[in-house]
Amino acid sequence: MTRALQAKQPVSAALAGPYGHPFHPMLVTVPIGAWAAALVFDIASRFADDPRFLSRAAMWLIALGVIGALCAAMVGFLDLLAIPAGTRAFRVGLLHMTLNLLVTAAYVGNFLWRHAGVGPTGAVPAGQLALNAATFVVLGVSGWLGGKLSYRYGVRVADEETQAEGFRQDGGADPGPGPRSDRHSA
Repeated sequence: MTRALQAKQPVSAALAGPYGHPFHPMLVTVPIGAWAAALVFDIASRFADDPRFLSRAAMWLIALGVIGALCAAMVGFLDLLAIPAGTRAFRVGLLHMTLNLLVTAAYVGNFLWRHAGVGPTGAVPAGQLALNAATFVVLGVSGWLGGKLSYRYGVRVADEETQAEGFRQDGGADPGPGPRSDRHSA
């Protein structure tokens, strides 16, 4: 098996998702969505007449994101183990994982900071908002690296032969090896 094909196969289909259906990309939507909503709520709390609800909701969305990130990290680590060590894809995977762990730790710290004392009582303070925004930017960089792993290096993505079945005509004819030149002349 080639190194590229090895990275497409799950280490454990039961834990990381079967071939062509990895769990990690599905699970990352929870922390990304929760943390994006928390940032929106943080900003909105600065403009609301009664910001307490938004501040408290942002705090709990951060906690939800941390729980989702830990679940995504477990299966993401299994996907990392499928990548052959010493490859460019493995180095990108390690950087992706490291940034995600730092992001998760920053959100844990942000949650604890917000939860200290009586918890949020008004608009989110500037420091907590800045930490949320900066951490979300780092999350975006890490997400870009995750996209590079999937879309450029094909980690845990079905091979081209498997993908080709989705492009066959209904009669079973193969559309050919690649894009036709007339599709790109517009």
